[in-house]
Amino acid sequence: MSDNSEIKLGDLVVRYLVDGSETGGLGMFELEIPPGSRVPPPHSHTYNEECVYALEGTLRYSVDGDSRDLKPGDWMRTPKGSVHAFSNPHKETARALIVMTPDVGAKYFHDVAAVINAAGPPNMAELLVLMDRYGLVPAKPPPD
Repeated sequence: MSDNSEIKLGDLVVRYLVDGSETGGLGMFELEIPPGSRVPPPHSHTYNEECVYALEGTLRYSVDGDSRDLKPGDWMRTPKGSVHAFSNPHKETARALIVMTPDVGAKYFHDVAAVINAAGPPNMAELLVLMDRYGLVPAKPPPD
């Protein structure tokens, strides 16, 4: 199953290509990150492993403290349980292909979009409940 429609999460855009959530299989989506976009906080996945493959622009990606600027053709793997984050501090829009297994699915992003795109600031308590439901765990802040 695929959901090629755009899912807007603030400035971010997700385009699902393969939704493997119904079968517990591999999923694939495109992620578009304009410069300076608000992005999710560092987090880990309890059940999922993912691979990020840069398609255009430069995406800053970090896994367990190893931060790299990924250019087209570069990629990084995020093992299950690893803390990861991404951003785009550069001048052009970055676009990446994300492969996840097992897939969290397009429904996760639709659910997050409903919270993020609501009027006013995002309801963080509601976002934390959603993250937990799908096995995403916010990273603990680094010690002072």
